[in-house]
Amino acid sequence: MASDAIFKPGYTGRARDPVFVAGAAIAFIAADVLAGAWFFELVLDIRPCPLCFEQRYAYYLAIPLAALIAFGAARNVSRPLLIAGLGALAVIWLANAGLGAYHAGVEWGFWQGPTDCSGPITDLGGGGNLLDGLNKVKVIRCDEVQWRFLGLSLAGYNALISLGLAALALWGIGKSMKSA
Repeated sequence: MASDAIFKPGYTGRARDPVFVAGAAIAFIAADVLAGAWFFELVLDIRPCPLCFEQRYAYYLAIPLAALIAFGAARNVSRPLLIAGLGALAVIWLANAGLGAYHAGVEWGFWQGPTDCSGPITDLGGGGNLLDGLNKVKVIRCDEVQWRFLGLSLAGYNALISLGLAALALWGIGKSMKSA
């Protein structure tokens, strides 16, 4: 019986498999962060700017990938394939940390942000009723912070969380390579 393997000497189980732990933890944490972003947007009415939306792409990609890695580790899928998946997650999170740091720098005025969300609004549709055009335009600026906690904006927290998730993926790789 397969469940008898749990009680055999030398069985480490999924809870001790670093690939499973890293994949499951990344999927869980990333899903919580994304749910928090939606809470800020939909409940607290803190509207995301274009850079905020771009930072969410990593979550949309990484959550299913991390869940697949955890599932694959539980099903004894090829270790090199799972480690490559964790490597891809590390790259995704490092890139997202860079995007979050860039966005935080735009908010602090360290550098210029993209013109679609931090430059002047110059085109209001040309002709017609100017007042109607102004009422329809709702630009959320990337260089204006809508919410801070302990001096950090949501972009700053995203950078830190993304670095932590990259570290978690690298930890899973390191631990898995060490035990192999």
